[in-house]
Amino acid sequence: MQGFANFMWLLSLALIFFSGFALIDAAVRREDAYRAADKKTKPFWLIILGIAFIVNLLFPVMSFLPIIGLVATIVYMVDVRPAIRQISGGGGRRGGSSSDGPYGPYNGGR
Repeated sequence: MQGFANFMWLLSLALIFFSGFALIDAAVRREDAYRAADKKTKPFWLIILGIAFIVNLLFPVMSFLPIIGLVATIVYMVDVRPAIRQISGGGGRRGGSSSDGPYGPYNGGR
């Protein structure tokens, strides 16, 4: 039984870190990027993710409230965050490859 309790403690800790990361990420993004990506507003996501973070701190993983918070955090991470990063230019490669020219990649005259 001790192994299960340790697993649940680690799972709870992972949920706290995951929701905390999402909350911090939502806080540092520009407010106008939320509107440009048509993903509600920054205060809306800060409230939702803040509630998810507090719920993960206060309630054990076995209750349904952390699961609701996890769903909200996952929605932010897989839907809202990529859209906002694309709008603000924070996705993937910044500036492209070192062989990119002003009109696209330079292939060495081939």
